[in-house]
Amino acid sequence: MDETLDLVGLNCPLPVLRTRKALARRAPESRLIVRATDPMAAIDIPHMCATDGHVLVEQSRDGDVLVFVLARGRE
Repeated sequence: MDETLDLVGLNCPLPVLRTRKALARRAPESRLIVRATDPMAAIDIPHMCATDGHVLVEQSRDGDVLVFVLARGRE
């Protein structure tokens, strides 16, 4: 089951830090949906995925909210 992490209203660096922590608790290859309003999340979360070995499955926008679908890496 996909988990949704609501980070609306949090500013840098909290969205990426909380996303990293949430992914660490997930099983390999499980998915996490992240919702954030911080514009820097559009840069920070994809960069964290590339650096940490996770997969950015999808990135979209719902009004002011950035929505990311991530798959945890195998590690």
